[in-house]
Amino acid sequence: MSEIQTIPVQVGKGYEVRVGHGLLDTVGKAVKESFPDSRTVIVTDSNVAPLYLERVLDSLRLAGIDAGSCVFAAGETHKNMETLTGILNEAALFRLNRKDLLIALGGGVCGDMTGFAAGCYMRGIPFIQIPTTVLSMVDSSVGGKCAVDLPAGKNLAGVFHQPSLVLCDIDTLDTLPSEFFADGMAEAVKTAVLTGGRLAELCLTPDRDNVRSIITECIRYKAGVVQRDERELGERKLLNLGHTAGHAIEKCSGFQVPHGHAVAVGTAMIARAADLKGLSDGSVSETVEKMLLAWDLPLHTSFSADDLLEASKSDKKAGGAGITAVIPRSVGHCELMDLTFDELYELFRIGL
Repeated sequence: MSEIQTIPVQVGKGYEVRVGHGLLDTVGKAVKESFPDSRTVIVTDSNVAPLYLERVLDSLRLAGIDAGSCVFAAGETHKNMETLTGILNEAALFRLNRKDLLIALGGGVCGDMTGFAAGCYMRGIPFIQIPTTVLSMVDSSVGGKCAVDLPAGKNLAGVFHQPSLVLCDIDTLDTLPSEFFADGMAEAVKTAVLTGGRLAELCLTPDRDNVRSIITECIRYKAGVVQRDERELGERKLLNLGHTAGHAIEKCSGFQVPHGHAVAVGTAMIARAADLKGLSDGSVSETVEKMLLAWDLPLHTSFSADDLLEASKSDKKAGGAGITAVIPRSVGHCELMDLTFDELYELFRIGL
């Protein structure tokens, strides 16, 4: 097994994010070290289960850990209260108690729902994240934001519940279809626009050999932000760059447009609007579009500004007569701006 990079996240009790190859085979040892007398249920989806579930179960059983599993139908459309209830019922049927834990094995949908279930089962039990997509490695597995979608909008029901450990096994990306790989790179590009520097340089070069470095850079940045603002009261809101339009696109499409692709368009839109409105240095959109195109990500949507505005009014970031948006001033410098819905509409209109 190659060298493992360990990134500490000093939030709550604190936890580690480990990035490397072959980490699936270390799950049993990791659980035994941190939860020696615990039992667990692995939560995964119908896409990931045939690939990795038995391997993780074998690792746990070899370590002497009693483990069960819960498999739900894959896809954003199943990120809902019904699926959450199913996970909770499986935990209860397996007779998990407060010293036991859940393990999320999969992408962002799996991690979100498992974290939510762990946060409310018996008023809170530990959980471990094992992300298997670029998207979940660079973004959703770190920081403790766990939620499900409601008919009215995305991620409207949820909790803050930090994981006890995150294991990013780079080998799992070998089975990731190209469109899902690209989907995750949208969040990496978003982070590159926030940070600039080396990450921006890496994201301008479409080389999969750089993916481990890209993932590590994204996690280091997000870990720092989460440590300074766990509850998203200030700085952490910057991580929503591209998400106002992105969430609206997802909702307008009935969640048929994947999250990363929607965020890619949202990031491109706000960059174009910032340039055209004189809110940026005038060259943000050029660099953003180069990064997105390098990873085969879209720059435009067919939904109108009216469609997007209406969907944005039910966004969890909306309040009263407006919303807080993230404006890229330059690559490496973004700021929060409170907008009325009329102002948001104008940015949508010129950014399309």
